[in-house]
Amino acid sequence: MLQKLQDTISYHFKDASLLECAMTHKSCKKPFNNERLEFLGDAVVDLVIGEYLFERFPHYQEGKLSKIRASIVSEEGLTKFAKEIGLDQCIFLSPAEESNHGREKPSILADAFEALMGAIFLEEGLIVVKRIINQLIKITYDHINFELIISDYKTSLQEVTQARFGVIPEYILIQETGPDHQKSFEMAIKIAQKEYARAIGSSKKQAQQECAKLAYEILQAQ
Repeated sequence: MLQKLQDTISYHFKDASLLECAMTHKSCKKPFNNERLEFLGDAVVDLVIGEYLFERFPHYQEGKLSKIRASIVSEEGLTKFAKEIGLDQCIFLSPAEESNHGREKPSILADAFEALMGAIFLEEGLIVVKRIINQLIKITYDHINFELIISDYKTSLQEVTQARFGVIPEYILIQETGPDHQKSFEMAIKIAQKEYARAIGSSKKQAQQECAKLAYEILQAQ
C-alpha cells in the first residue's frame, strides 16, 4: 500500500524508513511513531495553504483568509485530503486501534497526513509539498464556493433572532443513532418556542449548523 500511496502523490521516498515513520501511529508501541513528523507537518501545511490562499485571493483581508485556512486545516479538511490519496489504508495501527475503527478517525487521518507532509518536507523541502497540497486543494475545493465554507449560520441566525425576537435560538437533540465510530445526530431548532427546522449530521455541531442554515433561510424569506 505504501507503494500505491507514493504513486498517487507522485513522490517516492529516498529514505523508506521516513515514510514508515510517518505512517506509524503511536498505538503500535514501536520505538518510533509519527508524532514528531506530525508536529513539523502541521507548520508546513499551514504555511503552504496560507500561501495558496494569499495568492489565490488577493483582495481578501486577513480575517477571511484565516477563516478559510482554519476550515481547510481542520481535522475534517485534512481527512478529506488523507482519503483522497488513500492514506487511510496505509497507516500502521495496533490491533486494538484497528478493531476500534482507527482508520476512520479524523484525528488519526489528519495527523498522519500532516506527518506525511512533514516527512516530504524533510527530504525535498517546500516545493514538492506545495505541489501535492495545491493539487489536493484543486481537487477538493475548486468547485466549492469558499464563502459557503466559512459561513457561520449559527452566528448569523442569532443576530437575526435577537434583532427580530429578542431571543437566541435553542438547539435540541432529538436523537442519536449509529455505532460509536459512525454516529448520527438529529437536532431541532426552536426560536421563541416555535420549531423552525430539523437536520441530521455526523456531529452535533454539524447538525446545529444545518438547522441554523434552514432557519436562517426561512426567516430571510419572511
